[in-house]
Amino acid sequence: MHRLLAEPNISQYEGQLGRETIKVTIGRLFDRLRASREMPPYAAVLDSLSADLEALALAQLQPVINATGIIVHTNLGRAPLATEAQAAIAEISRGYSNLEFDLEGGDRGSRYAHVTGALKELTGAQDALVVNNCAAAVLLVLDTFAKGHEVVVARSELIEIGGGFRLPDVLARSGATLVEVGTTNRVYLEDFEAALSPRTALLLRTHPSNYRVEGFTEAVEARDLVALGARAGAIVAEDLGSGALVDLAQFGLPHERTVQEAIADGIGLVTLSGDKLLGGPQAGIVLGRANLLARLRSNPLLRALRVDKMTLAALAATLELYRDGSYRERLPLFRMLSASVDALRRRAEPYCTAIKNASAVESDAYIGGGALPETRVASIAVAIAVDKPNALTAHLRRANPPIVPRVDGGRVLLDLRTIAPSEDAVVLDAVTRHGG
Repeated sequence: MHRLLAEPNISQYEGQLGRETIKVTIGRLFDRLRASREMPPYAAVLDSLSADLEALALAQLQPVINATGIIVHTNLGRAPLATEAQAAIAEISRGYSNLEFDLEGGDRGSRYAHVTGALKELTGAQDALVVNNCAAAVLLVLDTFAKGHEVVVARSELIEIGGGFRLPDVLARSGATLVEVGTTNRVYLEDFEAALSPRTALLLRTHPSNYRVEGFTEAVEARDLVALGARAGAIVAEDLGSGALVDLAQFGLPHERTVQEAIADGIGLVTLSGDKLLGGPQAGIVLGRANLLARLRSNPLLRALRVDKMTLAALAATLELYRDGSYRERLPLFRMLSASVDALRRRAEPYCTAIKNASAVESDAYIGGGALPETRVASIAVAIAVDKPNALTAHLRRANPPIVPRVDGGRVLLDLRTIAPSEDAVVLDAVTRHGG
């Protein structure tokens, strides 16, 4: 064992895995060898151990460099956090906190109080609540208001998003009955009105996420649905999904419905994600009328869905960047969207100089996270022509930190819109180490 521990290609994993984990892995390898009753050469044992440790290292949760050009990449952790949010997590996790303690009154407080003020101020909502993700927010709304009752939804909005999350399944799990109205491409207010019954509890609007219905289409305006809900005594809820707090048109993108617009339209309950277009931590945010939020707070399910102090600290720090107007410069999401193509092309020059068969090419980046799926964001990628692109991508995924590019034909593309300028030297070093 001591000889193996001293090998450079084994000891290199000590910083990432720890010496004790390496020892355990060696012990398991020895157990396998004893069971097989074979004793391979030392070099083969060394190779097997190295492969085992590499697999352990790659399986760990760790930072990666996103070179795909997908800004809110749902498989790579979604929106990266601002420095202020990272600092807030580190600060609040050092010891005890006033998570549920009222420092002024000296008695029990509410964990939600740390973010509700900012959310109300920024959106115009009467009240706000935060749970651990947007799916949980939708489930809480349905469980509170629609269990044993009917929820009316346009057929074109019965979405399925990544991971097999289907809205009809969530409705069924909540104990609500789904009532579909309209057709795949057209729905009218009269369709909703005809579906009303004494059991109707909710009229639900949902963001279409990763698809669009275009052409011969018809949809119901939010204000008209709100008016119908008021007449029928039904709550109108809207799941915005990605949930923008600002107009994306300022970044040259098509307009995406904002949280403020939904609240201004009179939607009773609005749900959205915290880690997509908001640029904060994973969270599900519910905004709306105070009397409805009070009922959500009294649901015992809320305790199973509540967020911890680190999420609240990161969210509070993120919201503060919107309050002081610095979100465009401070949130990585918006810095990526704001970067000019010329600036990206200048950043590509050192890559093209140092890497064999590399060139700067025009590329299409995407928002990701279910927002504006048809919208391409002009970008610049470093295209590396290689005989075996899969070998290069595998090498990059094993770098420290791992780098995730994309492949286009025989080229490996490193899209600079999602690579931070501070990461350029790391990426360049990883590629050149492969012989690029």
